[in-house]
Amino acid sequence: MNKGPEVKVTFYDGAGQVTGANFLLHIDTDAGGKHGIKILFDCGLVQGSKVGEEQNRDPFPYKPSEVDYLIVSHAHIDHIGRIPKLVRDGFRGKIFSTPPTREVADIMMTDSLGILGKEAKQDNKLVIYDEEDCKKAMELWEEGVPYYKEFKLGIFTVSFKDSGHIIGSAMTEFVWLDGPTGRDKRKLVYTGDLGNSPSIILRDTDIINDADYLIMESCYGDRNHEPRAKSRGMLEDVIENTVRKNGVLMIPAFSIEKTQEILFEIKRMMEESRIPLVKVFLDSPLAIKVTAIYKKYHEYMNVEATRKFELNPEDGLFAFPQLHPTLTTDESIAIKSSTNPKIIIAGSGMSNGGRILHHEKNYLPDPNSTLLLTGYQSAGTLGRRVGEGEKMIKIMGETVMVNANVVTITGYSGHKGSDDLLDFVLHTADQIKKIFVVLGEPKSSLHLVQRIRDTLALSAIAPVPGETVILND
Repeated sequence: MNKGPEVKVTFYDGAGQVTGANFLLHIDTDAGGKHGIKILFDCGLVQGSKVGEEQNRDPFPYKPSEVDYLIVSHAHIDHIGRIPKLVRDGFRGKIFSTPPTREVADIMMTDSLGILGKEAKQDNKLVIYDEEDCKKAMELWEEGVPYYKEFKLGIFTVSFKDSGHIIGSAMTEFVWLDGPTGRDKRKLVYTGDLGNSPSIILRDTDIINDADYLIMESCYGDRNHEPRAKSRGMLEDVIENTVRKNGVLMIPAFSIEKTQEILFEIKRMMEESRIPLVKVFLDSPLAIKVTAIYKKYHEYMNVEATRKFELNPEDGLFAFPQLHPTLTTDESIAIKSSTNPKIIIAGSGMSNGGRILHHEKNYLPDPNSTLLLTGYQSAGTLGRRVGEGEKMIKIMGETVMVNANVVTITGYSGHKGSDDLLDFVLHTADQIKKIFVVLGEPKSSLHLVQRIRDTLALSAIAPVPGETVILND
């Protein structure tokens, strides 16, 4: 009687925490020298109070030179930020992603060098990788694979499905033959991050209804978002209230997806005369570059967004007369001289680096101004601390009082809430054998695990870092 290969997954960073996604799918070489293969899922930065936490310097818990392939779910830095270090440490395999992910990752990895370099200098240490490592990583990166196109990696037939998180974001399906006869089909799905569908811009998350094993995110596993319509109303109110007080609205925004959604909303509100026509500064060179990629890959967006782009391709969905992109440092500094009221959108999204810090330093002491948090804030980040009510903070070594109004809107999150995560699992409940809940703080992951067990009566666990599971039972 034949027996299929022993397929294993080992969970590293990203288990028990939101950031640092890094998991290994592997088949050990058998006595006949067959089947040996190692496939890495993502290789991101662990983030907290810094863009790159100290543990990113640690050696990888596996030999990078022995990894055959790297699958990249999407181009957020907590999923790609250690790829150049992986290459520096010996990885010479092939990298696979969708086409937009490949292009955005190229920009993101090089851009992050600036902040990582500053943090390394403050700590009197060397940066964990350099531009040459980024270049080598892109040389190993295969041309992008579109959604639904199958390709082979060893015994696995692999394909990407739309996760609806950011442009080009993908769930990855791995299919192989297993079982007593060696002819039974098995399917593992790694979700990466799952989008908060329906999105203003992106297509809905694809439905998975035939997975045997699921590795899924749990960023908001213990809570839900307010409805999108309510979020839109809250954004409108925040803008109107800040303008009425002649203040400054600061929006720390992730350069991919969050910035584009906020721009799309503000543009629409201005066109419909729902908010005053004030200057909007997009103070993020990275976001400006990424927005151009959105224009290039408009077919990856939803039907409405694609239709609007095709009606006015020069507009690209996001441009409007009040928008002022500021690429250079001098243009960024000059924002302070611009008269109030005004809106400033700048990175980073968790206020743990980037140009937003300069604006927060200038305007957080102002009671007429507002800080608007629209994305997930990791534990220890400045955004998390201010969002939780801290009134005296340090920015670039200076003490800053938080007198500004602080508002959180969760409906623009790029992640599914708890109910939607449960619904995502429900579609494949009839076939699923085991669910591995990762990419969440422990309370979020464990809450989701318990909901899956209690509500759907399915087998689910939150693996700990270093835990290995076998997918043959």
